[in-house]
Amino acid sequence: MSDALRIALVGNPNCGKTSLFNHLTGTRQKVGNYAGVTVERKVGQFTLPSGQAVRVLDLPGTYSLEATSPDEAITRDVVQGKIAEEGQQDAFLCVVDATNLKLHLGLVLEMIELGRPILLVLNMMDEARRRGMQINTQKLSERLGVPVVETVAVRDSGIQNLMHALDQGKFAVPQTELTGLTGSQHQRIQTILHDVVHFVDQEDKRSDFLDKIFLHPVFGLVSLAVMMFVVFQAVFAWAAPFMDGIESLFGWLGEVIGENISHPLLNSLIVDGIIAGAGGVVVFLPQILILFLFILILEESGYLPRAAFLLDKLMFSAGLSGRAFIPLLSSFACAVPGIMATRSIADPRDRLTTIMVAPLMTCSARLPVYALLIAAFIPNQTVWGMFNLQGLVLFGLYMAGIVSALGVSFVLKFLQKDKSEHVLLMELPSYRFPDLKSVWIGLLDRAKIFLKRVGGIIFALSILLWFLCTFPQPPEGATMPAIDYSFAGMLGHVLQPIFAPVGFNWQIVIALIPAMAAREVVVAALGTVYALSAVDEDAMSQGLAALISGGGELGWSLATGLSLLVWFIYAPHCLATLATVKRETGSWRTVSIMTCYLFGLAYFMSFLTYQTASYLLG
Repeated sequence: MSDALRIALVGNPNCGKTSLFNHLTGTRQKVGNYAGVTVERKVGQFTLPSGQAVRVLDLPGTYSLEATSPDEAITRDVVQGKIAEEGQQDAFLCVVDATNLKLHLGLVLEMIELGRPILLVLNMMDEARRRGMQINTQKLSERLGVPVVETVAVRDSGIQNLMHALDQGKFAVPQTELTGLTGSQHQRIQTILHDVVHFVDQEDKRSDFLDKIFLHPVFGLVSLAVMMFVVFQAVFAWAAPFMDGIESLFGWLGEVIGENISHPLLNSLIVDGIIAGAGGVVVFLPQILILFLFILILEESGYLPRAAFLLDKLMFSAGLSGRAFIPLLSSFACAVPGIMATRSIADPRDRLTTIMVAPLMTCSARLPVYALLIAAFIPNQTVWGMFNLQGLVLFGLYMAGIVSALGVSFVLKFLQKDKSEHVLLMELPSYRFPDLKSVWIGLLDRAKIFLKRVGGIIFALSILLWFLCTFPQPPEGATMPAIDYSFAGMLGHVLQPIFAPVGFNWQIVIALIPAMAAREVVVAALGTVYALSAVDEDAMSQGLAALISGGGELGWSLATGLSLLVWFIYAPHCLATLATVKRETGSWRTVSIMTCYLFGLAYFMSFLTYQTASYLLG
């Protein structure tokens, strides 16, 4: 696309810029990081009605080009042409929220002063009209000296104006120096608004009504708790039929392929190593997508900033800022983007504390582990006439991570020398119906990332683990399962005494080692280990959950199952997270402290759980 039109989207957070990007590019987009910087880089492509190819760059949201964070610095440097890999852009689309011009025009004025080719995109015009706002776009264009186009980013029909404007080349270097707009930026904006905007009814009655509920000190917290509870119930209830289908598919695949491979070692590699390993993880994809569905809907609706505002007082008392809410919520999906999202926290103390507790949020990689253990040891039954017991346990595990994070941040608050207080200032966007296309693209991206991990790191580790569990072969006259004589078996038996106080057998110990690469690998690892540990056909035909929860030599006690659940609340089984902490903080000391305290917590809490459960259960 060397001859493609190069454009970049610039705008404040919550201006609808990303929705516009999704509607322009659809699934034709790639996400990565800038070279040497953990800042997300989203690039997509689309074609104009004339056939002209367009390359579009979605820059991080910023309120000003006077950067105060790495995100804002990237936007500033791209706008100023300082990033070689991006080069010069043919045009910058300045996306503004038509309902909040007073705040969003500040960035536009800074762009105009730089003299870059600009097209002002007046987004959310449907919402502006609903509120009774009348905006004279022609006069706005004249006052700013740049072309203006109206859009509604959440509707395909709403971006046709933008497509035609780009096709006709309606973007140019500002043709005015804002004559007559002397004084401060605030005064300039007030003068422009007075000339071009007429308010018939300035209040957003819908948002005001909803805020009376969701920002209420009591009803707001209750609403948040109910929403989270519903999410965790849905993760189990809605996903069950899809998971059963995937499990049946991989079981059938293993049988069909296994029947046609006569060589025992090759059969074991394909069926026990690859299919059992990868299939044991893919089965949890429906649960992960349901979790992300709720997160994306809450984000698209404008609720998340309100949840941050609502929890600010509680989080502050624990040594966190309300701004930590969104990074910590992102960590429920994955701690890596959650830690990267702490760049929006200006205060270094609050940012470091948020980074230190982010891994305690229950990320989606833990979900396969939780789902396996809950299915194995928690009955699938209804309690109190309406609640799924497995969903209640999952909710409890998520809450345990949240409470632990608050506890750790409370301790850090007393250990840190800086005791200053910081006021939370953030924009609360209008409520809006979620953009279904953006939600769909977000889910599709999440599925691709998950399946890529299965096809990459999990596939490779499954093969490596199969090799370690298969070789060397048992000697003649061996009486134990072959895996006991393998490299993995020998290592597991050596390390098992260290983990005996928390109830882990040598098979679990083996699975924990490759799980350092990614938590969900433990499911594939257990699948491989137990497939090779089974001594008869009946045991091999059982699902992993049934195998570990049953009696006999391969089964676990309930105390062991609960102990492993607790282990994964705390243990830092994710090298990508630790690497991100190093890149974000530049400190190996921080990484070392995080690793030690998380493993220490994991061992201590698992020890308490196992010993208590063993005592109570006899």
